[in-house]
Amino acid sequence: MTKIAIPSRDGQVDQHFGHCGYFTILSVGADNTIAGEETFAPPAECGCRSNLVETLLGMGVTVLIAGNMGQGAADKLSRSGITVIRGAGGPVHDAAAAYLAGTLTDSAELCQAHEHGHDCLHPLT
Repeated sequence: MTKIAIPSRDGQVDQHFGHCGYFTILSVGADNTIAGEETFAPPAECGCRSNLVETLLGMGVTVLIAGNMGQGAADKLSRSGITVIRGAGGPVHDAAAAYLAGTLTDSAELCQAHEHGHDCLHPLT
């Protein structure tokens, strides 16, 4: 079963991976439809620096759909075997449906900086 993680806030794709309110974890059934849903709240500190990859892998996540993230985070997720799709927006379920329909592809868009004054390009550690 495929599992998709989506950085979320109030049911929407959060546009900043490192500061999302929570992750929505969707289980995809054999018929390519959503078979289950759970949420995971990351540590309060910047997700860019927390060790989320191992947690996501432990949950069985193989795809991460995001609005935006830094290169370091994207690289670490990819190296760990998680497919990264950037450029999503709107309701979480709409983004997942677009990915499953093949109409959402990675925009390769990277976060260069954010309001907290440090860049997002450092790896997840």
